[in-house]
Amino acid sequence: MSAVFLSPSTQDYNPYVTGNNEEYYTNLIADAMIPYLKASGIRYGRNDPNGSVSTSIAMSNAGTYDLHLAIHSNAAPESMAGKLRGPDVYYYRDSSRGRRAAEIFANNLKMIYPLPSLVTTVPTTSLAELRRTQAPAVLVEIAYHDNWDDANWIIANIEAIAENLALSVADYLGVAFRRP
Repeated sequence: MSAVFLSPSTQDYNPYVTGNNEEYYTNLIADAMIPYLKASGIRYGRNDPNGSVSTSIAMSNAGTYDLHLAIHSNAAPESMAGKLRGPDVYYYRDSSRGRRAAEIFANNLKMIYPLPSLVTTVPTTSLAELRRTQAPAVLVEIAYHDNWDDANWIIANIEAIAENLALSVADYLGVAFRRP
């Protein structure tokens, strides 16, 4: 049975312009993914919402997972606050499996994000959740929580985002996607 480690943000200090925070909304997305994963026969593990990036990495590495999925929302630099939009899918630059996963996630997000041309994949070597996990990893920045349109899109589309991410997990793992 294929397995994914879900790592929604533990950053309750990142506020949405609409109220509440990154940890809250990304955990709602992870919660909503679980019925799709179960229906598709995908085993999953999950981080501790009260933990940190380091504890999330340790929990992921303590299990046997085929993919590590970090779920976040983004914020622009202070000088650009509220001006940027779109999902960014990060992967470890030197991981061909991470790159393949990122491309799947980005392509699928283009189907639901209102401005598909803004969905990007981003290679990096600086993010610990991509660099230090044993399983291939992607970090999905769903959209910008400091932008009114993006924040409202996330809030209004928790279920659609969760279904889309679960579809991407199934696509990457080569598993038939099933709805509950």
